[in-house]
Amino acid sequence: MKKLTVKDVDLKGKRLLIRVDFNVPLDECQNITDDRRIWESLPTIRYAMDHGARVILISHLGRPKGKVIPEMSLKPVARRLGELLGKPVEFASDCIGTEVENRVNTLSDGDVLLLENVRFHKEETENDPDFSQKLARLADVFVNDAFGCAHRVHASCVGVTDYLKPCVSGLLMEKELNYLGKAVCNPERPFITILGGMKVEDKISVIQYLDSKVDRLIIGGGMMFTFLRAQGKEIGKSLLDESSLDFVRGLLNKSSGKIVLPVDCIVSDMFHFKERQIGKIRVVSVDNIPEGWMGLDIGPKSIELFSSVCRNAKTIVWNGPMGVFEIKKTSKGTTAIAHLLAELTRNGTTTIVGGGDSASAVKNAGVADALSHVSTGGGASLEFLEGKVLPGLSVLTNA
Repeated sequence: MKKLTVKDVDLKGKRLLIRVDFNVPLDECQNITDDRRIWESLPTIRYAMDHGARVILISHLGRPKGKVIPEMSLKPVARRLGELLGKPVEFASDCIGTEVENRVNTLSDGDVLLLENVRFHKEETENDPDFSQKLARLADVFVNDAFGCAHRVHASCVGVTDYLKPCVSGLLMEKELNYLGKAVCNPERPFITILGGMKVEDKISVIQYLDSKVDRLIIGGGMMFTFLRAQGKEIGKSLLDESSLDFVRGLLNKSSGKIVLPVDCIVSDMFHFKERQIGKIRVVSVDNIPEGWMGLDIGPKSIELFSSVCRNAKTIVWNGPMGVFEIKKTSKGTTAIAHLLAELTRNGTTTIVGGGDSASAVKNAGVADALSHVSTGGGASLEFLEGKVLPGLSVLTNA
């Protein structure tokens, strides 16, 4: 799926509508608490500015569901982006309409205008044709640099491409596709995938697609207990995805040793996630999980096992934490895997983290910049690893 990129277009004097992903977290005082997504978009924005484009940025923030919610305004993002660019970024109070069109027409080459939250209009998520056409009127060229939204059939990602040509990928989108695409299509081997998270059901499509491609498949997180139960082990009060048991049994029967499961785990007699409350904890073998106790993380012997399996890998894709990483007592497995991948990256392994909770985990571990690639798209990266065609990508102009 080779697509034209922003580098394939003459940008001088052109109005460039760039779909970015500025869905950043804000605190109660409208301060940005994590600006990584803004940083990730800088290469495309700077490239466009340096080549004389008139840059119009469009994004969503949160889920306002078609209503104007001041707390979800992108105005704080405009300020932060201006600081990072070293140049003031203009801000429009809407994303369509005569006033916005007038603002666009006053832009000079190299100027940057950020439009207000596109999801303040319900027509965005409905992929409304009339709304898409109004967005397209603002520009000469469309650039999609929001990989995190590439799986959404929304007006600013898909609908606008019906009324604007060419439609090209940004540098971040290109980077995402290069790393994820090579991993699933032509990985350097041995190729290992590490899967975690809560439910097997959420990862069935990923497992089915990657099963024939990977050399080893490591399973951790809450989903590991469904695998253990499928082996006939008692799992106490641990998370069980009962609807996926037959799938897991079939997978284990044909795996021929490809699947690597934990050998021990951290269990607790009481756990409340919302209140961050946890009772007594202990390390037990996966063969001896006590009745009434809940597994919350992989144990130290499992960390050693997973590390030894990964040592000779040339490509590793990780999606999903190894346990409840939001709580310190049950974060050791996830943190250990994050540091392991950082070490292997230094030794030449290509390491890719598939967004979402995994991206948060490597950030919390302080190793996000030490890995080959941390995807900006949780749902999008998961769908890509399932082998699905992402609608926001398929509509871009072919190279």
